[in-house]
Amino acid sequence: MSAGDIQPALFSFPVQARVARVVPKSKIYEHGPINSALRDKFVTQVEQITWAFKLAPETINLPARGGVAEIQIFDIEQKTPELDEDVLRAIDRAIPLPIIFQLHHKQRTRMVATFKRPSEADASKWVIDGYFAGDWLPADSARQPLPVALDLQGLYEQLLRSLLPNPARVGEGLPEQLQRLNRLRSLHTEHARMTVRLHKEKQFNRKVVLNAQLREIQNAIAELSV
Repeated sequence: MSAGDIQPALFSFPVQARVARVVPKSKIYEHGPINSALRDKFVTQVEQITWAFKLAPETINLPARGGVAEIQIFDIEQKTPELDEDVLRAIDRAIPLPIIFQLHHKQRTRMVATFKRPSEADASKWVIDGYFAGDWLPADSARQPLPVALDLQGLYEQLLRSLLPNPARVGEGLPEQLQRLNRLRSLHTEHARMTVRLHKEKQFNRKVVLNAQLREIQNAIAELSV
């Protein structure tokens, strides 16, 4: 199975990689900046954060390569159906390692993650991209074995790719795939915004212009979607 063929699913993590350690919210706050609005989101949306598994050379017998020394699996029990992305971003900022989140709410589970990597300009800092999420699945769904990989970087990339809405093109690396998908996100947002403008527009000439712009965006979306 290639990386692009992985279907959205929940994965089974090895028993020997289990940590099962509750992470107090206060520990995340210490790595700030956490303003009062973000702290309120932690209080109202998050029941508990658990460091569930550590995928590392000593726990799953895969070498560390490409800047991926370990992959952390964090469980988040949600109080509310929605979890603000800023909460995940705060946790990612506090922990200088790649994280795969498993979100749990009312007997359902989904995986969420961002492509997180050391900055090329400053290796002590991490670059955090936009987040991608798998579908909500019943918590007792059958779990797939971890994807076969030669090293932790390869495993991390395959776990991330399992969350992406469009498969990789032939020969497309993960950074290029993510760049394309982030561009798609922007185009979909722009398309929705412009559609609202079109419905509100009264002048015929402006409607013609907006329709032409919408067609351009639709063509760009179609081109980037395959």
